[in-house]
Amino acid sequence: MAETRQYKIHSAFTELTLARLRELIREPEAVFWVFVFPIILTAILGVAFRSRPPARLPVAVVAGSLAEGRRAALASGPDLAPRILPEHQARQELARGHVVLLVSAEDPPSYSYDPTQPESHAARLAVDAALQRAAGRTDAFRPGEITMTEPGARYVDFLVPGLLGMTLMGTGMWGIGFSLVVARNGHLLKRLVAAPVRRGHVLGAQLASRLVFLIPEAGALLLFACLALGVPLRGSVWLLAALSFVGALAFSGLGLLAAARPRTIEGVSGIMNLVMVPMWIFSGIFFSTERFPAAMQPFVQALPLTALNDALRGVMLEGAGLMALLPKVAILVAWGTVSSALALKFFRWQ
Repeated sequence: MAETRQYKIHSAFTELTLARLRELIREPEAVFWVFVFPIILTAILGVAFRSRPPARLPVAVVAGSLAEGRRAALASGPDLAPRILPEHQARQELARGHVVLLVSAEDPPSYSYDPTQPESHAARLAVDAALQRAAGRTDAFRPGEITMTEPGARYVDFLVPGLLGMTLMGTGMWGIGFSLVVARNGHLLKRLVAAPVRRGHVLGAQLASRLVFLIPEAGALLLFACLALGVPLRGSVWLLAALSFVGALAFSGLGLLAAARPRTIEGVSGIMNLVMVPMWIFSGIFFSTERFPAAMQPFVQALPLTALNDALRGVMLEGAGLMALLPKVAILVAWGTVSSALALKFFRWQ
């Protein structure tokens, strides 16, 4: 009798999981956002940041008696694309971001630029060096150059692990949180509670269906990045898979917590955005977290997406092992455990 009851319990969990998988597969939007969109985004950014010669920096030279000589001096090098413009138009172009620096008409010239922009600062150094040479200054030596173009040192190599982490966060949170609120709003959760299944199996089926999708979801993105873009995978594939699994569990717990109380789609959407937007900004998806001030670093480093992105980059780009990544794994486990416990405590079934 006990064995029959245990079989029925396991059968109910399996059927709930399969039902959720069928629901996901039959939703074209889910298939697009889970599988197609991350690959399209990776391809677009891979093309945008492909290996190519650096673009010339656009600069404006204010029209005057010295303008043509200055334009020729600036155009003689490979770094600058100078144009001669009337002063009013040149200042408009600078304000609109069409040029990164303005060279005045007087002698000696003055440079107008925004020092907080890296391109403007680079243009200031290149412009001054070119005009100083044209005025007779000679360089004491000519340095050699080593360009970093091999796989692992490119921007696209930095980008792909961040996109993978972002995908795991988005699908883990939206895939669980959104579907639970839809079920609650349609009184489906209330009916499931009245059915002869355990409440834990209802939530467990949601989680299990997301983990099943994790394999093709992460695999498709990584295969495209490695084969089409040449992104390296220097560490263990099994460690990368384990990190993705732990990250998916952590964000599934957050998704479960976000969906614990809301009754409407609008309500859960607001909570999801409140949780996810800070991680989109601060967690180093598109640029390094080191850009943020030191006072913000404890907050930035404590975010689960920061830990996941750093761990994925450690395996893919540096070949890091498990021991080196244990602090990042601990952060993910803590977020997943605490959020899941809180979600189960405050979850509303109707």
